[in-house]
Amino acid sequence: MGEVAGPGAPEEMAQAIRGAVRGAFLPDGTPYDGIGTSAVAEIARRFQKAGWEVERAAIDIRVWPERYTRNMKTFSPADQARLLGATVTVVGLGGLGGTVTEILARDGIGTLRLVDGDRFDESNLNRQLYSTVAGLGMPKAEAARRRIAQVNPSVAVSAHGVFLDQDTAAGLIRGSDVVVDCLDTLKYRFIMESAAKALGVPLVSAAIAGVAGHVTTIFPEDEGLCLVYGDRETVDEKGVERSLGCLPHAITILSALECAEVVKLLLGSPETLRNRLLVMDLSDYTFEIMELA
Repeated sequence: MGEVAGPGAPEEMAQAIRGAVRGAFLPDGTPYDGIGTSAVAEIARRFQKAGWEVERAAIDIRVWPERYTRNMKTFSPADQARLLGATVTVVGLGGLGGTVTEILARDGIGTLRLVDGDRFDESNLNRQLYSTVAGLGMPKAEAARRRIAQVNPSVAVSAHGVFLDQDTAAGLIRGSDVVVDCLDTLKYRFIMESAAKALGVPLVSAAIAGVAGHVTTIFPEDEGLCLVYGDRETVDEKGVERSLGCLPHAITILSALECAEVVKLLLGSPETLRNRLLVMDLSDYTFEIMELA
């Protein structure tokens, strides 16, 4: 993960940031120095930097990008800078993956790699955030890239319109700080897990069916998915999603839980779901955390 910005940030760019500062107040009256989105974009263009690099340099001199001022009471400047310097790969851009991508971009993850070789069809319209009637047939990776460019143009996005498999997994994951599993096929979940382990990258994995789902975090040295699904050689190609479907309100909650794990991992929180499985069932509002043996 990229280091928190230090005194090595170019002084000329720092001066440009200071020149764009505007004093403001949070709703509770807390004063702060902020910099607007358009000023960030202009400075990024001028110095040929990614927007997140300008934002991280701003935070280093205690200037908050306006888009992150509502994070200030939860994230320290060092926290926000660390998120901006992070690279997260999201594999699968359907129900879970689209919502995960949106949240991470709004959280301020500086670099997102988005992976999916599929295109939108009408069955996706009930739950997949980036699917629209006008966009039917559009590649999911491209739709996600366009959306994030509108939501947070400071994020550096690379869109990969390919399916993760044995041949592509390592190349897609290499260099990531965290990988997020939003796939719907068990075989490829195991392939992704193997690649992440080999590269020393933690994996946040979730699955959903109907209004129930689960999420866990897997470190390279952990047993991982076999504790959830059993032996990789005997699992079904798909889980019970194919018979129960996926409902949008359940997907949204589970996506948020995955993002909470990603942020905790990037900020070094010890309170993660490593070797634990959070299971939710909205039919009776059950949320339970189980230890994985």
